[in-house]
Amino acid sequence: MENMFSTETKDGKHGRKWLMNLLETEVVEIEFTKKDGTPRVMKCTLQEDFLPEVDGVILIDKDRWKKDALAVFDIEKNDWRSFRWDSVKSIKFTLGD
Repeated sequence: MENMFSTETKDGKHGRKWLMNLLETEVVEIEFTKKDGTPRVMKCTLQEDFLPEVDGVILIDKDRWKKDALAVFDIEKNDWRSFRWDSVKSIKFTLGD
């Protein structure tokens, strides 16, 4: 199965934009393979309500828009983490309540 986020696929760019838009409104469970080859499941988001603040300013990881990877806020680790687009195995999310 071809990864819909791969830079090698015709729709890779559209898939990445779709996921980034989804992350801005939802908590998403992403299953991916880490660089060392181990599997990882992460509950993450880019929703402002979850992002850390300092003096009322929301802190956003400025490196999150990389071509090969995306930084997201891991709600279980309460910190920024990233995954490579070509390592994504599955995405789970619930819309609304």
